[in-house]
Amino acid sequence: MGAPRSDDPADWYAAVALFSGADDTSSAQAYADEVYEVIRAGEERVTDAGQQVALAARPGLAPASGTSALRRAGLRVSSAAGTECPKTVSCEWIPAPYEEFGDGDYGNHDLGDRPASQPIRYIVVHDTEGAWEGVLDMVQDPTYVSWQYSLRSTDGHIAQHVKAKDVAWHAGNWYINGGSIGLEHEGFLTDPDTWYTEAMYRSSARLVKYLSKKYDIPLDRQHILGHDTVPGTTTATIPGMHTDPGPYWDWRHYFELLGSPLKATAGKNAGVVTIRPDYSANRPVFTGCEKAGEPCATHGSSAVRLYSDHSEDSPLIRDIGLGSAPTTGVNDLSSRVSTGQQYAVADRWGDWTAIWYLGQKAWFENPKKHPAAVPSKGTVVTPREGLDSVPVYGRAYPEKAAYPEGVPAQAVSPLPYTVLKGQKYVTGGKVPGEYYYAVTFDEASHQVVRGKDLYYEIQFGHRVGFVRAADVTVASP
Repeated sequence: MGAPRSDDPADWYAAVALFSGADDTSSAQAYADEVYEVIRAGEERVTDAGQQVALAARPGLAPASGTSALRRAGLRVSSAAGTECPKTVSCEWIPAPYEEFGDGDYGNHDLGDRPASQPIRYIVVHDTEGAWEGVLDMVQDPTYVSWQYSLRSTDGHIAQHVKAKDVAWHAGNWYINGGSIGLEHEGFLTDPDTWYTEAMYRSSARLVKYLSKKYDIPLDRQHILGHDTVPGTTTATIPGMHTDPGPYWDWRHYFELLGSPLKATAGKNAGVVTIRPDYSANRPVFTGCEKAGEPCATHGSSAVRLYSDHSEDSPLIRDIGLGSAPTTGVNDLSSRVSTGQQYAVADRWGDWTAIWYLGQKAWFENPKKHPAAVPSKGTVVTPREGLDSVPVYGRAYPEKAAYPEGVPAQAVSPLPYTVLKGQKYVTGGKVPGEYYYAVTFDEASHQVVRGKDLYYEIQFGHRVGFVRAADVTVASP
C-alpha cells in the first residue's frame, strides 16, 4: 500500500482488504470488516492437528475504514443495484437469461410471483464443483440451469442471478425448486480447506439469515437443505441425485453463524436426537477424493456413519434406492447422517444409539464423553392405526382431481421406500400438495395447482421425503 510499517492493526485496514483477493471495492471492504469484527470479538479454534489457537479480543479497535481507506487500492467499483441482499454483504446483479432460443425451448428459469403465488419454504445449499468464472459463464447460458445466488470462495462476494419471486432450476426436484431459493458456493466438496473459506461461510450465513427472516423460513435442517438432502422425484432418479456440499461442509459452525446453534433441547432419554458431532474431532474414513477407492486425507466432518448393528464390524446400512452395496465413498450417502439432522430414537445399547432411517434400525456410536448426537425435542409421524406401512414420496404433488383443464395431472409416484408400523420419523411440518405449472416461455399460462391432499415432510434417510398426512399420526416421542 506504500504506507509505513505499523504494529497497530488499526493501520492495516486497506492491506487486509487487498489480502481478500477481491477485485472490487465492496467485496474487499466487506472482507476487511469481517476480519476486524473477529479481532474485536476474539476467537478460538482447534486445528486439524488438534492444536488450540486463540486470538485475544480487542474490543476498542477502530481502523480507518471505508472507501477513503481503499482509494489507492485500484479496485473496480461494483453496484448492488437490483439485488436482494442484506447490506452486510457484498452483492452484485449478474442476471441469468430468461429468453427463447429454439422451437419451444427457453431458459434458464421460470418467471413467478413468489411468495404471493406459493411460499418459499426452503433454502438449498449447493457447491459449484467448478471455479468462479466458469460458474458465472454457465448461469448466463440460456441452455444451462440456474440458481438464485453464487458465493465466491476467496472473499464471500455474492452474485445474484434470479429474483426470489422466480423459480430457478437448481435442485433436481421440481417440487423443491418451486418452493426454494438456491445458493451455489464456489468450490469442490473433496477439497474443503481450499474452497470452504470462513469468508464464504460468514457471507452465506448473513444472506440466509436475511432470506429466512424475509420469507419466514425456519432455521433447521429440514428447511435449510443441502443439495445432498433433496430427494429424488421417482425411483429412477434416486441414483443420479447430487451429493454436495458433502461431508466436509461444517454445518455446526454454519448454524452458529446463523444465530441458531445446534444444542440439546431435551433430557438424556429423549425420543429424538439431533446429529451434532465435534467437527474437528469427528473424522470418519472416506474414499474417492482423488481416485476411486483410495482413502481421502484425514479431515474433520459433519457426517456420522451408520451400521446395521451396534458394532463397527457390522455391515453398513443399505439404501435400496441406490441399488448398490454401501461404501465409504465420499459421494455415497447410503449410510450416513449429517450434523443438524434429527431422527427418532429406535434403540440404545451402551455407547450406541439406533435411529429409524430408510425404514431400518440404523446404529451409530454415541459415547457420553464425545457424543455424536444430542437429545432434542421434536415432532414425529408414524403410520396411523390399521396400516402396516405407508409409502414415501420425493415430492408432494396434488391429487388428480385438483388439476384444472389444460394442465396435465402429475403422477403421485411413491419411492421404493416405506415407513413400517411402529417406526417414527421427525417431521419438518405439514405442506400442501402443490405443483407449479410452467412449461412455456409465455408466463401467462403459468399457474400453481394446489390440492386437498396434505403431506408431512420427514427426515427419512440422509435425504428428506414426504408422506401423505392421511396415512400417518403425529405425536411427540
